[in-house]
Amino acid sequence: MSRIIGVVAGPEPGGRTAAAVAGVLAGTGADTDLIELSQTPFPEVTAAFADADAVVFGSPVYRAGHTASLRALLEATERGRWGEKTAPLQGTAAAVVLTGASGHHFLAVDGLRSVLAGFFAVQVLSPGLYLDHSGYVDRGTLTEDSAALAAAHGRALADLTAAVRSSEALRAITPVV
Repeated sequence: MSRIIGVVAGPEPGGRTAAAVAGVLAGTGADTDLIELSQTPFPEVTAAFADADAVVFGSPVYRAGHTASLRALLEATERGRWGEKTAPLQGTAAAVVLTGASGHHFLAVDGLRSVLAGFFAVQVLSPGLYLDHSGYVDRGTLTEDSAALAAAHGRALADLTAAVRSSEALRAITPVV
């Protein structure tokens, strides 16, 4: 069975982004863990990357991009280049889940997807999931349609994870630079 972790980069635990990431994880049918960056030191998160077959990266959108805490985590994550000893994300599958107040910032998904694919050689599920406030019943509960969409992303991530795990070629691709 695959091991898939969700990393939530919101400023506090719980909330909309955690609900969306949990919805994706629930759809995977895998062994999952939800990690809140606001509660977990970076070394623990990067260690979890090394044990995971896939990662769901979740972040609220601020100023048209993912949070500074997620950016800092990625900057602290080795990628096997320039003397680094590990590359815990290379050869894994990932999904991107972003949340925002309105639909105006959905293109922020592209920036995070690009960093994961090019900088870390992660196989990223496209097109990504972006939910605005209309996708929630309340702060911690997805609407029925959003829950179904999140679960569909989870199922697709499980399929992508199986494909990456079974392909030596996909796991061997290295970062662009």
